[in-house]
Amino acid sequence: MRILFLGDVVGRSGRDALTTELPGLRARLKADLVVVNAENASHGFGVSPDMVRTFLGSGADVLTLGNHSWDRKELIGFIDGEPRLIRPLNYPPGTPGRGATVVEVPGGRKALVINAMGRLFMEPLDDPFRAVQAVLAQHSMGAGGTVQAVVIDIHAEATSEKMALAHSFDGKVSLVVGTHTHVPSADQRILENGTAYMTDAGMCGDYDSVIGMQKGGAALRFWKKVPGEKLAPAEGPATLSGAFVETDDATGLAQRVEPVRLGGLLAPALPAV
Repeated sequence: MRILFLGDVVGRSGRDALTTELPGLRARLKADLVVVNAENASHGFGVSPDMVRTFLGSGADVLTLGNHSWDRKELIGFIDGEPRLIRPLNYPPGTPGRGATVVEVPGGRKALVINAMGRLFMEPLDDPFRAVQAVLAQHSMGAGGTVQAVVIDIHAEATSEKMALAHSFDGKVSLVVGTHTHVPSADQRILENGTAYMTDAGMCGDYDSVIGMQKGGAALRFWKKVPGEKLAPAEGPATLSGAFVETDDATGLAQRVEPVRLGGLLAPALPAV
């Protein structure tokens, strides 16, 4: 199975790049499954129902979220009706939406996508490790299993927490990829037991910025510890940033993982298929 994961979509620049480039990128990589983190799509804070529909219509199969899940309040009444949009599964019981979903991919196969959120330097949510473990206990991966691939988006600040989660489930899932920091890491690799890993997928946004936000207002917050102008997304050309993984359908484990970078300021990285 060929899996394309794209990091946090930030503002109009990220949205426009995604909707313009994703159809061609999906075709070029012959991707069977496309997962996109959409939590910063609306002016950098949350995502609207209309944006969800647009991203899904542009070629995304699953959209994940994070700590900005509820910044657009209209999503609260929308998310239960759209199973392809998931929020961190370790939100408390009774929170709208779901933290995992199973989608069909070409060839009669299925993929499980899980969204979890870290707790170090983040909101004090439930334990993401035990929450992921509980979902995985309901599935088997590989030929003859309930799913043929499993993808985990761990939305977290601390690299240590992301790495610990990946090693905890090495050999049990296809890909563990981090989101939230908006900076792509260079540590993509296949772990000892066959799980692909990347600490952070980066963002789909303008990198001439402070993690996607306009430089002036963002930098000023570090100079003056007083309320300033509201942060606004940078509006220059965006880079689509993420990871590409190929798995073995017999086991669900990774055979290949490479970075993806398209457009904007970052050096391009497009896997050959």
